[in-house]
Amino acid sequence: MRRQKASKQRVPGVLRRRVSPSATPASDNDRADSNKPAICQIVGYKNSGKTSLVCALIPLLKQRGKRVAVIKHDGHEYEMDHPGTDTWKQRQAGAMAVAITSPVRTSVIEERGSSLSELITGFSGYDYVLVEGFKQEAYPKIVLIRRPEDLELLQNTRNIAAIALWERMIPYIHSTVPQLQAQIFEINDTAGMANFLHQQRSNFQNFNI
Repeated sequence: MRRQKASKQRVPGVLRRRVSPSATPASDNDRADSNKPAICQIVGYKNSGKTSLVCALIPLLKQRGKRVAVIKHDGHEYEMDHPGTDTWKQRQAGAMAVAITSPVRTSVIEERGSSLSELITGFSGYDYVLVEGFKQEAYPKIVLIRRPEDLELLQNTRNIAAIALWERMIPYIHSTVPQLQAQIFEINDTAGMANFLHQQRSNFQNFNI
């Protein structure tokens, strides 16, 4: 597909607001539940910048005194352990799960996949859980749009809270989905997205799926 030349117009940090009908407003008691993290998915196609955005948001949220956890979906087999370590030897011997802990770090490796809800349960003490991937899950999402072909995500993705797009996609986003109701950010406006997550924290904490 031939790409349209981008205009020099910049996208304001926030253009429109969308409130998902599935989101339940937080009560005073819910707001006081500090053990319930705010969940936000960062979704997009391969090489759309998901990891870069997550890594940019983490320190901005930490500057606000918040504890951030990250869950990443990998569609392929991966290996975090290293040959020759004690845990690697134990897994090679047949252990289906190993855990190692020190005064500053804990790691658990299990020979099975996990659902997103199961992983989130393990992060109940954090302020935010940023989820990279899991496009089919129903938590609030920031959708990354880098190329014209990425626009189909806006039709096939549930609970879009915000869109982060490259400047060259400005003409496409307004001509293709003129009725779209979502917060729109230029991809480099990470401060704006961090502020958006801060503003939406109680809503994302109490989002019902």
